[in-house]
Amino acid sequence: MSLRSRLGCAVVVAALVAGCAGQHVGQPLSWYRAHGGTPPSGDRIFVCHAFGCAIRTPVTVTAADRAKLTRIMKAGTASPAAERRAIAEAISWFERRVAGPVGSGGDVGGLDLWNAGVPGQMDCIDESTNTTSYLLLLQSWKLLRHHTVASPVARGFFLDGRYPHATAVVVDDTTGKPWAVDSWPQANGVKPDVMTLQRWFASYPWRD
Repeated sequence: MSLRSRLGCAVVVAALVAGCAGQHVGQPLSWYRAHGGTPPSGDRIFVCHAFGCAIRTPVTVTAADRAKLTRIMKAGTASPAAERRAIAEAISWFERRVAGPVGSGGDVGGLDLWNAGVPGQMDCIDESTNTTSYLLLLQSWKLLRHHTVASPVARGFFLDGRYPHATAVVVDDTTGKPWAVDSWPQANGVKPDVMTLQRWFASYPWRD
């Protein structure tokens, strides 16, 4: 490939990543409508599983749960970076908390088409929807001091030729930079990958 061709490809890829990164500007509720999820309501969350939100299991969040999450998020008050670390801890805790009623304790991380349709197993639509629900609950309790919950975004297939994948997103209130909070690559209860959305769009070519 000539130098001109390589430069041309680099420009196209950069433009594609920049364009994809703008997806997060949508409202989270539009994601739920488009993907069959149910947003949190009061102290209830509706956990998607069995791939594509085929099953939605309601889980009631207790006062003890809220107290635990408040303690987790308190560690992130100092800065946006600290809050992102606390968010990762909180999402990990949420996944362990709902594993009993949902039956998701054995959820396999990453691409696992063998478990499509199996209750308790989650694809990236389930994961990004659930993570967004957990984040919205934290936001409603005013436990997010440095970030705002945005709509999940998707990459792959029609967008850039890779296997389709989606992630939850938060936006740094100071810089306006969007960050991916991606639970899908990890097994249940393992901290999600947290990275800039721009980096997320360019990463994991071998996982999906």
